[in-house]
Amino acid sequence: MAGGSSSSAAASMDNIPKDLRHLRACMLCSLVKSVDQFEDTGCENCDRYLRMRGNREQVHHCTSTQFDGLIALLHPEDSWVAKWQRMAQRLPGIYAVSVTGRLPSGIIRELKSRGVIYKSRDMTT
Repeated sequence: MAGGSSSSAAASMDNIPKDLRHLRACMLCSLVKSVDQFEDTGCENCDRYLRMRGNREQVHHCTSTQFDGLIALLHPEDSWVAKWQRMAQRLPGIYAVSVTGRLPSGIIRELKSRGVIYKSRDMTT
């Protein structure tokens, strides 16, 4: 890797789950990480809205253990899969294709008041 891209590649590797147990998917952006990773670093795409970092209860409210499919997103801006899944603006990481569940109504209201449109990624309904 040339230039500064090696440090950004290392930073994006922090988003990758270290273990396949206890995985959860963010209900706003579908990023998949372990409970501990969400609690330690929050959601790199959504933490300014969901504030999961350091708050295990919030992690449980804003993520789901029930999700289908995984997408390894390395270069979101160049990926047709990212465009198809409406993920082109996301950071590199592992994402669920579908996440079962909905954010709590209070969080949805707060998102709306901040100009963030919540579109459920639950494809089961």
